Amino acid sequence: MTKKQYSQKSISASVVVPYSRSQIFDVISNPRLHSEFDGSESVKGLVNGGPLNAVGDSFKAKMKMWGIRYRVKSTVVEYEKDRLIAWAHLGKHRWRYKLDDVPDGTRITETFDWSYSVFPRLIEVAGYPESHPENIERTLQRLANFLANNAQP
Repeated sequence: MTKKQYSQKSISASVVVPYSRSQIFDVISNPRLHSEFDGSESVKGLVNGGPLNAVGDSFKAKMKMWGIRYRVKSTVVEYEKDRLIAWAHLGKHRWRYKLDDVPDGTRITETFDWSYSVFPRLIEVAGYPESHPENIERTLQRLANFLANNAQP
């Protein structure tokens, strides 16, 4: 894991893996696989949607948080094939994955960005700035493990 980065309304962490951007992007852009690497353990499966190929594509996921089961529709709001993808739901905060070539493979940077949120103060009161760094680190580790078990270096 590389050092966590904080800004006023976002939290990021990165990991370097020995896989190509296209191999990683194929996993991240497939919402059927999100529950396989979600470090928050709130994503429980896919209802419909995917793979994600453009801004405006959407998917609906089964979720569980604080003991409450629900479904949430997310829409792709940023997209550059094999480099960048971000999605948001009704609250407008974003989950972003950026992929960069580095000498040892690819750096994956995950960011939770609530600068777009319709209720940024609610995000902060709910404790997401404090809980998301650990969730992001777990997600990146689980994603690296998923790639190790399912992709060819």
